[in-house]
Parts: sequence; structure tokens; C-alpha cells
Amino acid sequence: MYLHVFLFKWKPEATEALRARAAKDIAALQGQIPGLLEAHVGQNESPRANGHSFGGVMMFESREAFQAYVPHPVHAALGSWLMPLIEPTEMDFPA
Repeated sequence: MYLHVFLFKWKPEATEALRARAAKDIAALQGQIPGLLEAHVGQNESPRANGHSFGGVMMFESREAFQAYVPHPVHAALGSWLMPLIEPTEMDFPA
């Protein structure tokens, strides 16, 4: 197993509608990306988030599956509209 953890700080132009779309589209990656076993996203509830208000965890069957996810066309399409709206922090590690 391999885990991908991400946290977002939204930029001012990220409307509530775009934030909701991001949550929906990220969760929908499960089933579209080979080797992506689980995708969980949500709004932060921790007081220790250092400005990160949204995040998620993805579980991949292997490091190789995660590496194939990064350039996958579905992931690239998501990133094309999402990346300009966020300041991301990410961690990736074997489970």
C-alpha cells in the first residue's frame, strides 16, 4: 500500500462552488484511476491546520500505482483547473 496525503489552502478566487466541485471530483477519482483503492476528502476540523482548510487521503495498491496516477489524464484534467486555486501541501509514503 502507498498513501498520498494532501492539504489545501484555498486562494481567494476559489468560490464555494469550486470548492464543492473539487471535493466531488477528487473523490470521483476512485474508480477512474487504476490502483487507486480509496479516496477520502473533507473540510478541516482541526485547530492545528496552519491555514489548511481542506484535505484528503488516497490509498494506492503500490508506489507504482501512485506514480502512474500523477500523469494520468483524469488527474491532469483535474489539476488543470484546480491547481490555480490552491496552495497545496502533500506527503506520500508507504503504508
